[in-house]
Amino acid sequence: MKKIEILHIAPLRGPNIWTYRPALEAWVDIGDLEDFPSNTLPGFVDRLMAWLPSLIEHKCSIGERGGFLQRLNEGTWAAHILEHVTLELQNLIGQRTSFGKARSTSKRGIYKVVVRSREESVTRACLEAARQLILAAIEDQPFDVAHTLAGLRALADRNCLGPSTASIVDAATERGIPSIRLTEGNLVQLGHGAYSRRIWTAETDSTSAIGESIASDKDLTKRLLAACGVPIPEGREVDDADDAWAAAEEIGLPVVVKPTDANHGRGVFTDLNTRAEVDKAYGAALGEGSGVMVERFVRGNAHRLLVVGGRVVAAIRGKTQTVVGDGRSTVAQLVETQINSDPRCGEEEEFPLEPLILADEPIALLELERQGLDAASVPPAGRQILVKRQGDLAYDETDEVHPEVARAATLAARVVGLDIAGIDLVAEDIGRPLADQRGAIVEVNAGPGLLMHLKPAEGKPRPVGAAIVRHLFPAGEDGRIPIVGITGCHGTTAVARLLAELVRLSGKHVGVACRDGSFVGQRRVDRADGVHWHAGHRLLINRAVDTAIIETDARSIVAEGLAYDRCTVAVVTDIDPAAQVADHYIETPEHMATVLRTPVDMVSNDGAAVLNAADARVVELAPLCDGEVILYAEDAMLPSIVDHRKADGKAVFIRDGGLVLAIGAQEIPLPSSAALLATNGQSWPRSAILAAAGAAWALGIAPDLIRAGIETSHANDVGPAHQT
Repeated sequence: MKKIEILHIAPLRGPNIWTYRPALEAWVDIGDLEDFPSNTLPGFVDRLMAWLPSLIEHKCSIGERGGFLQRLNEGTWAAHILEHVTLELQNLIGQRTSFGKARSTSKRGIYKVVVRSREESVTRACLEAARQLILAAIEDQPFDVAHTLAGLRALADRNCLGPSTASIVDAATERGIPSIRLTEGNLVQLGHGAYSRRIWTAETDSTSAIGESIASDKDLTKRLLAACGVPIPEGREVDDADDAWAAAEEIGLPVVVKPTDANHGRGVFTDLNTRAEVDKAYGAALGEGSGVMVERFVRGNAHRLLVVGGRVVAAIRGKTQTVVGDGRSTVAQLVETQINSDPRCGEEEEFPLEPLILADEPIALLELERQGLDAASVPPAGRQILVKRQGDLAYDETDEVHPEVARAATLAARVVGLDIAGIDLVAEDIGRPLADQRGAIVEVNAGPGLLMHLKPAEGKPRPVGAAIVRHLFPAGEDGRIPIVGITGCHGTTAVARLLAELVRLSGKHVGVACRDGSFVGQRRVDRADGVHWHAGHRLLINRAVDTAIIETDARSIVAEGLAYDRCTVAVVTDIDPAAQVADHYIETPEHMATVLRTPVDMVSNDGAAVLNAADARVVELAPLCDGEVILYAEDAMLPSIVDHRKADGKAVFIRDGGLVLAIGAQEIPLPSSAALLATNGQSWPRSAILAAAGAAWALGIAPDLIRAGIETSHANDVGPAHQT
């Protein structure tokens, strides 16, 4: 019996040796299948393609549609197939991705299989499902693909960001703004450190708690809006059913009865004209909230305007829901065939219309009762039955909103104190001022839903996620703090600690994660080794940090990936030919160079790589940097530095006992200092001084401040820095 055994799974949560994005790396033992490529397994390819016909879209290394199928027919190995099936299962459940790799190791039959991962638990489940599916296809055993996909979709729905939050995160990604998921729910940080912002679906860290409280109190909201001239329906809160009828008589029929503190239209009964209707609506509305209001009935359709940062960015309209009798079917059956049968209707979030379940809709039942019907009634053929006066808000009308209506909506959001608000109003025509038609704003909602605007049943989808990102990050802002990534085989901790002192002296609140621990400012917040993903991640969510220095060694890069998606400066101290991470199959100098190049790959276009010119393998990384390159070494006459300066490159070196910063032929000498020349263990190693000076220079710190910082900062003053 053939086997595919998963030996180890490493979640690579940041840029890694395979890809710039999070991925899942699995070590897979294919056992005897090493001797049985796909074209030697009778019927395997046909069974696999019958179960997953969409694999035809995979281009594989051939680079064209059907490329993977060609590889299957020519003969490829189980690990490679596992990669593609895992990717396809992710695609089929909406986790779109195409990146994957399968590479053999130095041990026969053991491969590294890597796939892009949008959510770790989902990718793990897809990997295991892919393993089982492939084995079933090999052994000609049954496999329920539909059932498997349903389970994977349910897992994704439970664990992935909701569509509203995802739209904001995707819009931020398009702007180059990084995102960090802070909980298993929808709390997300956009940006890093001191420049970060936080969202929770359509709420932000600027959303006022007082504003939310006001919005949940409908009576208070109405009084505040009325005081500021916003058109509202007249009405008041009532004490009981008798008081509700008294209020209705004061206001004048017809009226609306609704909860004082419910949202999303729950328990809102409209166009009530009799005491019996008011009494019944009062009881149902009380069940949806802590109190009840009675208001003037406003004729027209329901509209929802989304206000973001003082602007209306989207508008949606509801429609009256009706059915037409056929003389044979009950009202409940007509609802199923004429409303719920719409292909746009479903319970999942991707459907813009919700099913109408009469048993769960007291408002609809009241409408039927007013027409002398119930759910079991059989209307005569041709009779139109009103089922729900204000149906799904699902029909885009953003381009139709009158400027005066938009002004009233934005004013309502400001009065309540919300930066993002859903403004519910009733009007016959959204293209006319409210005053002309006795239209009114009936609710102000905090944390409004976005899906209705992203996927309307009719009309154009609106980029509301992008509008929220623009609100949080005006043009030119990307939420990023300067990040320095430091790696190498020796001396990296000393560079991190000295650079931190130079940055601190420049007036920045610096965070450091290094082998000596984690530091924020001059305070050590964790004594544990900080050369790992979690330590760097903690710095990036710390809103007190405006510059982050993150030391990362080869093992952490291989096993976890980088904590940052991009860095301002990358420092590489050396690549030791003897260094290995053999338990991760990093066994040669070439392997090590591939690992330690990762921070250099992540340098931003306006950043810099600071590279040790005395190490030929490090110098070879220079062309990989998208920003500029600063070389450093004690010897100014190294060929690498000479050639780099001839090309107007930057370099840092020592001449006559003093530090020199050079740009091409131009030199900026820093006076000799005892700290630079000391060798008694009380100061920084020269290599660390050169690297830290180069990184500080790349961060824009003035040369005089670099010199002063080196002279005044000694290794024994800041703790037991590793100087080897």
